[in-house]
Amino acid sequence: MSKLKIALVSINQPSLDSASRLVDYLKDYEVVIYGKKDLEHSLNNFKTYEKIDTVLEDGWKKYDAIICILAMGIVVRKIAPLLESKATDPAIIVMSMDLTKIIPLLSGHIGGANELSEIIASRLPNCMNFVSTATDQTNTFAFDMFAKKNSFEIENLKCLAKISNSLLNKKEVEVKTYESIFETISNKTNLKRVDESSNELCVNITPFSDENLTLKPKVYLGIGCNRGTSFEDIEEAFFWFLKKYALKKEQIENIASFEAKADEKGLLEFAKKYSFDIKFYNEKEINSLEKEFSPSQATKFFGLKGVAEPSSILISKYKELIIKKEVIFKKITIAAAV
Repeated sequence: MSKLKIALVSINQPSLDSASRLVDYLKDYEVVIYGKKDLEHSLNNFKTYEKIDTVLEDGWKKYDAIICILAMGIVVRKIAPLLESKATDPAIIVMSMDLTKIIPLLSGHIGGANELSEIIASRLPNCMNFVSTATDQTNTFAFDMFAKKNSFEIENLKCLAKISNSLLNKKEVEVKTYESIFETISNKTNLKRVDESSNELCVNITPFSDENLTLKPKVYLGIGCNRGTSFEDIEEAFFWFLKKYALKKEQIENIASFEAKADEKGLLEFAKKYSFDIKFYNEKEINSLEKEFSPSQATKFFGLKGVAEPSSILISKYKELIIKKEVIFKKITIAAAV
Protein backbone atom coordinates (compact mmCIF):
# COMPACT_ATOMS: atom_id res chain seq x y z
CA MET A 1 0.00 0.00 0.00
CA SER A 2 1.43 3.40 -0.99
CA LYS A 3 2.14 6.04 1.64
CA LEU A 4 -0.37 8.81 2.19
CA LYS A 5 0.77 11.97 0.38
CA ILE A 6 0.53 15.04 2.60
CA ALA A 7 1.22 18.72 1.94
CA LEU A 8 2.01 20.95 4.94
CA VAL A 9 1.22 24.56 4.06
CA SER A 10 2.76 27.45 6.02
CA ILE A 11 2.48 31.17 5.39
CA ASN A 12 5.15 32.85 7.57
CA GLN A 13 8.20 32.03 9.66
CA PRO A 14 6.28 30.94 12.80
CA SER A 15 4.00 28.62 10.83
CA LEU A 16 6.96 27.22 8.89
CA ASP A 17 8.73 26.54 12.19
CA SER A 18 5.60 24.70 13.34
CA ALA A 19 5.47 22.69 10.11
CA SER A 20 9.13 21.76 10.61
CA ARG A 21 8.28 20.38 14.06
CA LEU A 22 5.17 18.61 12.84
CA VAL A 23 6.98 16.75 10.06
CA ASP A 24 8.91 14.78 12.70
CA TYR A 25 5.61 13.19 13.73
CA LEU A 26 4.70 12.24 10.18
CA LYS A 27 7.69 10.12 9.18
CA ASP A 28 5.48 7.24 8.02
CA TYR A 29 3.89 9.49 5.38
CA GLU A 30 5.16 11.14 2.20
CA VAL A 31 5.29 14.80 3.27
CA VAL A 32 6.14 18.01 1.39
CA ILE A 33 6.26 21.39 3.16
CA TYR A 34 5.28 24.59 1.38
CA GLY A 35 6.40 28.05 2.45
CA LYS A 36 7.36 31.49 1.26
CA LYS A 37 10.85 31.98 -0.12
CA ASP A 38 13.55 33.67 2.01
CA LEU A 39 12.32 31.94 5.18
CA GLU A 40 14.82 30.07 7.37
CA HIS A 41 14.68 26.27 7.48
CA SER A 42 16.78 23.13 7.17
CA LEU A 43 14.22 21.04 5.29
CA ASN A 44 14.94 18.80 2.32
CA ASN A 45 11.31 18.34 1.30
CA PHE A 46 10.56 22.08 0.99
CA LYS A 47 8.86 23.91 -1.86
CA THR A 48 8.36 27.65 -2.22
CA TYR A 49 5.30 29.42 -3.57
CA GLU A 50 4.30 32.96 -4.54
CA LYS A 51 0.54 32.70 -3.93
CA ILE A 52 -1.20 30.26 -1.63
CA ASP A 53 -3.94 29.82 -4.27
CA THR A 54 -1.36 28.08 -6.45
CA VAL A 55 -0.41 25.61 -3.73
CA LEU A 56 -4.02 24.57 -3.16
CA GLU A 57 -4.96 24.43 -6.84
CA ASP A 58 -1.91 22.36 -7.76
CA GLY A 59 -2.18 20.14 -4.70
CA TRP A 60 -5.93 19.47 -4.87
CA LYS A 61 -5.51 16.34 -6.99
CA LYS A 62 -1.87 15.68 -6.12
CA TYR A 63 -2.15 15.12 -2.36
CA ASP A 64 -4.34 12.89 -0.21
CA ALA A 65 -4.33 15.47 2.57
CA ILE A 66 -3.42 19.15 2.89
CA ILE A 67 -2.60 20.38 6.39
CA CYS A 68 -2.70 24.16 6.73
CA ILE A 69 -0.98 25.95 9.59
CA LEU A 70 -2.68 29.28 8.95
CA ALA A 71 -5.95 31.08 9.67
CA MET A 72 -9.06 28.99 9.04
CA GLY A 73 -10.76 31.89 7.31
CA ILE A 74 -8.04 32.01 4.67
CA VAL A 75 -8.31 28.28 4.12
CA VAL A 76 -12.10 28.40 3.74
CA ARG A 77 -11.97 31.24 1.22
CA LYS A 78 -9.18 29.68 -0.82
CA ILE A 79 -10.61 26.17 -1.07
CA ALA A 80 -14.19 27.27 -1.83
CA PRO A 81 -13.69 27.48 -5.63
CA LEU A 82 -11.97 24.07 -5.64
CA LEU A 83 -14.74 22.04 -4.01
CA GLU A 84 -16.13 19.27 -6.20
CA SER A 85 -17.46 16.32 -4.23
CA LYS A 86 -17.06 14.69 -0.84
CA ALA A 87 -16.19 11.56 -2.80
CA THR A 88 -13.12 13.12 -4.44
CA ASP A 89 -12.00 16.21 -2.49
CA PRO A 90 -8.80 15.71 -0.47
CA ALA A 91 -8.68 15.82 3.30
CA ILE A 92 -8.24 19.43 4.45
CA ILE A 93 -6.96 19.97 7.99
CA VAL A 94 -6.24 23.19 9.87
CA MET A 95 -3.82 23.36 12.81
CA SER A 96 -2.96 26.04 15.30
CA MET A 97 0.57 27.39 15.23
CA ASP A 98 1.43 25.87 18.61
CA LEU A 99 0.26 22.44 17.33
CA THR A 100 -2.17 22.00 20.24
CA LYS A 101 -5.38 22.21 18.20
CA ILE A 102 -6.30 20.36 15.03
CA ILE A 103 -9.51 20.60 13.00
CA PRO A 104 -10.49 18.24 10.17
CA LEU A 105 -12.20 20.84 7.99
CA LEU A 106 -13.14 18.94 4.84
CA SER A 107 -13.59 15.32 3.70
CA GLY A 108 -13.70 13.98 7.23
CA HIS A 109 -14.90 10.49 6.35
CA ILE A 110 -14.19 9.41 2.78
CA GLY A 111 -11.20 11.74 2.42
CA GLY A 112 -9.81 10.59 5.75
CA ALA A 113 -9.44 13.97 7.48
CA ASN A 114 -11.02 12.78 10.75
CA GLU A 115 -8.85 9.68 10.91
CA LEU A 116 -5.63 11.53 10.08
CA SER A 117 -6.43 14.27 12.61
CA GLU A 118 -6.97 11.66 15.29
CA ILE A 119 -3.62 10.03 14.49
CA ILE A 120 -1.79 13.37 14.60
CA ALA A 121 -3.51 14.40 17.86
CA SER A 122 -2.52 11.10 19.47
CA ARG A 123 1.14 11.65 18.54
CA LEU A 124 1.51 15.29 19.51
CA PRO A 125 1.72 16.28 23.19
CA ASN A 126 -1.40 18.08 24.47
CA CYS A 127 -3.05 18.25 21.05
CA MET A 128 -6.84 18.50 20.95
CA ASN A 129 -8.71 17.14 17.93
CA PHE A 130 -11.95 18.99 17.19
CA VAL A 131 -14.18 16.78 15.04
CA SER A 132 -17.41 18.44 13.93
CA THR A 133 -18.94 15.44 12.13
CA ALA A 134 -22.20 14.59 13.91
CA THR A 135 -21.94 10.82 13.52
CA ASP A 136 -18.49 10.84 15.14
CA GLN A 137 -19.62 13.02 18.03
CA THR A 138 -22.64 10.82 18.76
CA ASN A 139 -21.03 7.47 17.98
CA THR A 140 -23.61 6.89 15.23
CA PHE A 141 -22.91 4.35 12.50
CA ALA A 142 -21.54 6.03 9.34
CA PHE A 143 -22.12 4.19 6.07
CA ASP A 144 -19.43 6.14 4.21
CA MET A 145 -16.79 5.10 6.75
CA PHE A 146 -18.03 1.50 6.54
CA ALA A 147 -17.67 1.66 2.75
CA LYS A 148 -14.18 3.14 2.95
CA LYS A 149 -13.00 0.57 5.48
CA ASN A 150 -14.21 -2.30 3.29
CA SER A 151 -13.22 -0.78 -0.08
CA PHE A 152 -16.83 -0.63 -1.28
CA GLU A 153 -17.66 1.51 -4.29
CA ILE A 154 -20.25 4.16 -3.34
CA GLU A 155 -23.15 5.16 -5.60
CA ASN A 156 -25.82 7.80 -4.97
CA LEU A 157 -23.71 9.53 -2.34
CA LYS A 158 -26.23 12.38 -2.38
CA CYS A 159 -28.55 10.13 -0.36
CA LEU A 160 -26.05 9.80 2.51
CA ALA A 161 -27.04 12.98 4.39
CA LYS A 162 -30.68 11.90 4.71
CA ILE A 163 -29.65 8.43 5.90
CA SER A 164 -27.18 9.81 8.46
CA ASN A 165 -29.66 12.39 9.75
CA SER A 166 -32.30 9.69 10.11
CA LEU A 167 -29.96 7.60 12.26
CA LEU A 168 -29.01 10.68 14.29
CA ASN A 169 -32.73 11.25 14.87
CA LYS A 170 -33.09 7.60 15.91
CA LYS A 171 -35.24 6.61 12.95
CA GLU A 172 -35.03 3.08 11.57
CA VAL A 173 -33.01 2.60 8.39
CA GLU A 174 -33.35 -0.52 6.28
CA VAL A 175 -30.23 -2.23 4.94
CA LYS A 176 -30.77 -4.37 1.87
CA THR A 177 -27.86 -6.76 1.97
CA TYR A 178 -26.72 -10.30 2.71
CA GLU A 179 -26.70 -11.61 6.27
CA SER A 180 -22.94 -12.25 6.14
CA ILE A 181 -22.25 -8.58 5.35
CA PHE A 182 -24.83 -7.25 7.80
CA GLU A 183 -23.19 -9.21 10.60
CA THR A 184 -19.93 -7.29 10.07
CA ILE A 185 -21.65 -4.02 11.05
CA SER A 186 -20.54 -3.45 14.62
CA ASN A 187 -23.18 -0.86 15.54
CA LYS A 188 -26.61 -2.00 14.34
CA THR A 189 -28.62 0.52 16.35
CA ASN A 190 -31.73 1.47 14.34
CA LEU A 191 -30.61 -0.70 11.41
CA LYS A 192 -32.83 -3.45 10.04
CA ARG A 193 -31.70 -5.96 7.42
CA VAL A 194 -34.18 -6.54 4.60
CA ASP A 195 -34.23 -8.49 1.36
CA GLU A 196 -36.26 -5.80 -0.40
CA SER A 197 -36.60 -2.14 0.56
CA SER A 198 -40.01 -0.78 1.55
CA ASN A 199 -39.15 2.93 1.77
CA GLU A 200 -36.53 5.51 0.80
CA LEU A 201 -34.73 5.13 4.13
CA CYS A 202 -32.79 2.18 2.81
CA VAL A 203 -29.15 1.51 2.08
CA ASN A 204 -28.27 -1.09 -0.53
CA ILE A 205 -25.10 -3.09 0.18
CA THR A 206 -24.86 -5.37 -2.84
CA PRO A 207 -22.90 -5.31 -6.11
CA PHE A 208 -26.04 -4.23 -7.96
CA SER A 209 -27.10 -0.65 -8.64
CA ASP A 210 -30.08 0.79 -6.82
CA GLU A 211 -31.83 4.16 -6.58
CA ASN A 212 -30.87 4.40 -2.90
CA LEU A 213 -27.45 4.92 -1.34
CA THR A 214 -25.50 1.90 -2.60
CA LEU A 215 -22.29 0.38 -1.28
CA LYS A 216 -20.88 -2.14 -3.73
CA PRO A 217 -18.67 -4.95 -2.42
CA LYS A 218 -16.26 -6.67 -4.78
CA VAL A 219 -17.45 -9.74 -6.67
CA TYR A 220 -15.61 -13.06 -7.00
CA LEU A 221 -16.26 -15.49 -9.84
CA GLY A 222 -15.99 -19.24 -9.93
CA ILE A 223 -15.34 -20.54 -13.44
CA GLY A 224 -15.54 -24.08 -14.77
CA CYS A 225 -14.94 -25.22 -18.33
CA ASN A 226 -14.59 -28.27 -20.51
CA ARG A 227 -11.13 -29.50 -21.38
CA GLY A 228 -9.54 -27.41 -24.13
CA THR A 229 -11.97 -24.48 -23.96
CA SER A 230 -10.44 -21.53 -25.78
CA PHE A 231 -9.51 -18.14 -24.34
CA GLU A 232 -11.91 -16.48 -26.77
CA ASP A 233 -14.88 -18.52 -25.55
CA ILE A 234 -14.06 -17.89 -21.89
CA GLU A 235 -13.67 -14.16 -22.53
CA GLU A 236 -16.96 -13.99 -24.41
CA ALA A 237 -18.73 -15.95 -21.66
CA PHE A 238 -17.27 -13.62 -19.03
CA PHE A 239 -18.64 -10.48 -20.68
CA TRP A 240 -21.97 -12.18 -21.40
CA PHE A 241 -22.26 -12.94 -17.69
CA LEU A 242 -21.38 -9.36 -16.70
CA LYS A 243 -23.91 -7.92 -19.13
CA LYS A 244 -26.71 -10.20 -17.98
CA TYR A 245 -26.25 -9.22 -14.34
CA ALA A 246 -25.35 -5.55 -14.95
CA LEU A 247 -21.89 -5.89 -13.44
CA LYS A 248 -18.76 -3.98 -14.45
CA LYS A 249 -15.42 -5.63 -15.12
CA GLU A 250 -13.89 -3.40 -12.42
CA GLN A 251 -16.19 -4.96 -9.81
CA ILE A 252 -14.61 -8.40 -10.26
CA GLU A 253 -11.86 -8.84 -7.68
CA ASN A 254 -10.68 -12.34 -8.59
CA ILE A 255 -11.63 -15.69 -10.11
CA ALA A 256 -11.26 -19.30 -9.03
CA SER A 257 -11.71 -22.85 -10.26
CA PHE A 258 -11.02 -26.53 -9.49
CA GLU A 259 -7.37 -27.65 -9.39
CA ALA A 260 -7.90 -29.94 -12.41
CA LYS A 261 -8.28 -26.75 -14.46
CA ALA A 262 -4.88 -25.37 -13.39
CA ASP A 263 -3.35 -26.29 -16.76
CA GLU A 264 -6.20 -24.99 -18.94
CA LYS A 265 -4.44 -22.65 -21.35
CA GLY A 266 -7.57 -20.69 -22.24
CA LEU A 267 -8.42 -20.06 -18.59
CA LEU A 268 -4.85 -19.11 -17.69
CA GLU A 269 -4.61 -16.76 -20.66
CA PHE A 270 -7.88 -15.12 -19.65
CA ALA A 271 -6.67 -14.63 -16.05
CA LYS A 272 -3.41 -13.12 -17.26
CA LYS A 273 -5.04 -10.70 -19.70
CA TYR A 274 -7.37 -9.29 -17.04
CA SER A 275 -4.82 -9.43 -14.19
CA PHE A 276 -6.71 -11.94 -12.06
CA ASP A 277 -4.66 -13.88 -9.52
CA ILE A 278 -6.66 -17.03 -10.21
CA LYS A 279 -6.93 -19.53 -7.36
CA PHE A 280 -7.46 -23.27 -7.74
CA TYR A 281 -9.13 -25.37 -5.03
CA ASN A 282 -8.86 -29.09 -4.43
CA GLU A 283 -11.53 -31.73 -3.85
CA LYS A 284 -11.26 -31.58 -0.06
CA GLU A 285 -11.68 -27.80 0.04
CA ILE A 286 -14.66 -27.81 -2.31
CA ASN A 287 -16.47 -30.72 -0.66
CA SER A 288 -15.92 -29.28 2.81
CA LEU A 289 -18.49 -26.56 2.10
CA GLU A 290 -21.74 -27.28 3.92
CA LYS A 291 -23.99 -25.89 1.23
CA GLU A 292 -26.29 -27.25 -1.43
CA PHE A 293 -25.19 -26.44 -4.97
CA SER A 294 -26.76 -26.67 -8.41
CA PRO A 295 -26.43 -30.12 -10.08
CA SER A 296 -23.03 -30.40 -11.76
CA GLN A 297 -21.21 -32.69 -14.15
CA ALA A 298 -18.26 -32.30 -11.77
CA THR A 299 -20.06 -34.66 -9.38
CA LYS A 300 -20.07 -37.37 -12.02
CA PHE A 301 -16.50 -36.93 -13.25
CA PHE A 302 -14.62 -35.70 -10.15
CA GLY A 303 -16.83 -36.49 -7.17
CA LEU A 304 -17.19 -32.77 -6.46
CA LYS A 305 -20.16 -30.79 -5.18
CA GLY A 306 -19.49 -28.46 -8.09
CA VAL A 307 -16.87 -26.13 -9.57
CA ALA A 308 -18.17 -22.65 -10.32
CA GLU A 309 -20.39 -22.14 -7.28
CA PRO A 310 -18.13 -23.58 -4.55
CA SER A 311 -15.01 -21.99 -6.08
CA SER A 312 -16.63 -18.57 -6.06
CA ILE A 313 -17.54 -18.99 -2.39
CA LEU A 314 -14.12 -20.24 -1.37
CA ILE A 315 -12.31 -17.27 -2.89
CA SER A 316 -14.84 -14.65 -1.76
CA LYS A 317 -14.60 -12.33 1.24
CA TYR A 318 -18.02 -12.92 2.80
CA LYS A 319 -18.59 -16.50 1.56
CA GLU A 320 -21.98 -15.59 0.12
CA LEU A 321 -23.16 -17.01 -3.22
CA ILE A 322 -25.07 -14.24 -4.99
CA ILE A 323 -25.49 -15.65 -8.52
CA LYS A 324 -25.94 -19.36 -9.14
CA LYS A 325 -23.98 -20.86 -11.98
CA GLU A 326 -24.80 -20.04 -15.57
CA VAL A 327 -23.98 -22.64 -18.22
CA ILE A 328 -22.66 -20.80 -21.27
CA PHE A 329 -22.01 -22.31 -24.71
CA LYS A 330 -22.68 -25.71 -23.06
CA LYS A 331 -19.06 -25.82 -21.89
CA ILE A 332 -18.40 -22.93 -19.47
CA THR A 333 -19.93 -22.33 -16.05
CA ILE A 334 -19.71 -19.09 -14.12
CA ALA A 335 -21.07 -18.25 -10.65
CA ALA A 336 -20.57 -15.21 -8.41
CA ALA A 337 -20.07 -14.60 -4.71
CA VAL A 338 -19.19 -11.72 -2.42
